[in-house]
Amino acid sequence: MESGLISVDRWRDGSQAYFLTHMHSDHTRGLSGDWSQGPLYCSRTTASLFPSRFPGFDLSLLRVVPLSSWSSLSLRSPSSGSTVRLHVMAIDAHHCPGSVMFLFRGDFGCFLYTGDFRWDADAADEARTTLLDAINESPVDILYLDNTYCNPIYSFPSRQVAANLVADIIATHPSHDIIIAVDSLGKEDLLVHVSRILNIKIWVWPERLRTMHLLGFQDIFTTDTSLTRVRAVPRYSFSIQTLEGLNTMCPTIGIMPSGLPWVKRPFKGVGKLSGSFLTASMKNETISAQKELQAAAVHKFNDYMYSVHYSDHSCYEEIGEFIKLVKPKSMKGIVVSSSSYVDPLYYFGRICGANQPPQVLLMRPDTAEEFRAVRIKSYSASDKTRVLAKRKRWNRDSHSSLKRNKKRARIQVKCAKIVEVD
Repeated sequence: MESGLISVDRWRDGSQAYFLTHMHSDHTRGLSGDWSQGPLYCSRTTASLFPSRFPGFDLSLLRVVPLSSWSSLSLRSPSSGSTVRLHVMAIDAHHCPGSVMFLFRGDFGCFLYTGDFRWDADAADEARTTLLDAINESPVDILYLDNTYCNPIYSFPSRQVAANLVADIIATHPSHDIIIAVDSLGKEDLLVHVSRILNIKIWVWPERLRTMHLLGFQDIFTTDTSLTRVRAVPRYSFSIQTLEGLNTMCPTIGIMPSGLPWVKRPFKGVGKLSGSFLTASMKNETISAQKELQAAAVHKFNDYMYSVHYSDHSCYEEIGEFIKLVKPKSMKGIVVSSSSYVDPLYYFGRICGANQPPQVLLMRPDTAEEFRAVRIKSYSASDKTRVLAKRKRWNRDSHSSLKRNKKRARIQVKCAKIVEVD
C-alpha cells in the first residue's frame, strides 16, 4: 500500500482516512476536540463515546464501519493521482466495548491490523468464523499484531474463570470493603459478573457511570457509596499507599485484574477461598478445564492487595493459535516500546516462513519498507508525569467527591449525525 493513504490509531496529518480500533487513551493520543485531519472510521460503540471523551469533536467526521461485512472507500494515490479502491472489514476484537480489528484489502494486497485483542475460546467463535471466511478469499500479506504478551511466560485462564476467582475473593472477605482497579473503559464484563453473582451494586466514579450508561448498563452501577462495599476505582489511584490509608478507616481489600506480573510472591490460597463460585462451576468440567482452574493464579502482594490474571489481551498460547489461523506472509508487533516487547517473528516466524530474528527484545519500528505503508501507532511507556498528576488529583478530590457522588449523576446525551459506511 502506498504511503499517505490511511493511518490506524495514529492522528498526525498526512493521511486521507483514519481508523480507530478502540477508545483506550494509548490509542487516541493525538486526538482532541478540535482534531479535523479527515474522516475517522470506527465501530458504532466507539463512535457513541466521542461526545463524552472529546467534547467539541466534529461528529460529522465519524464513519461507522459495520461488523463482519466489507465496506469500500475511494482514495487518491499521492504519487499518480489515480483512484485507489480500499475495502475494509471490522471484526470484533473482544478487548473492550467497541474494539475491532481492521482487515484491509485492495490491489496492494491484504493487511490485518488487530489493535488490542483477546483471542480466547469464550469470546472469539463468531469472530473466528468471520475472519476465516474473509481470509479464505484474500490471504493476509502482513499481520499487524497485538504482541503485548508475546512471551511464553504469560499464560492466562479464560476471563470467565478469572471473574469467578475475583468473586470468590470478595465472598471470602464479607467484612471488608473491596476496591477493584479498572481503566476508564474495559473490564465491564468482569464488573457485571461480580455484581450478578454476588447480587450487589458496584460503585464507580461519575465519569465512569456516564460511560456505563452509554454502554447500556443502567441498574448495576452507582455513585452512592452507601449502597455497596465494592468499588471500581481508576487504575492510576490503586496503590499500596492508598490501601494502607483506607485500612486505617475500615478493613479494605484491593484487587488488580491484570495479565501483568504485579506481585512478588504467589498466594497459595485457592484452597482457602470459599470456592462457591469457582470450584462449584468446575465440578463437572473436563481435565483440561481443571488445568485451566489451576492456571487461574491468585497472587497476594501484601496483606491488602490481590492480583488476578484477568486480561483483555491475548496470552502467548492464544497469540500462537491466532497466527496459525491467519497464516500471514509476514507480521509486525504493534507494541514496540515496552520493556516486555518481543518481536513475534522470534517465536512464530516459522509459521509464515520468515527467518527467526537473532534477538528476542527490541527491534526498531518501521525497519522494513513494506511496514511503512500503513501508518500505525506505537505504544510508548506511560507518561509518568501525567500518571502522577492524575493520582495527586484523585487523592485530593476523593473525600469531597464521595459526598458529591451521593447525588445522582446527570447524563446528557448529545444527538448528532454519524455517517454509516456503505
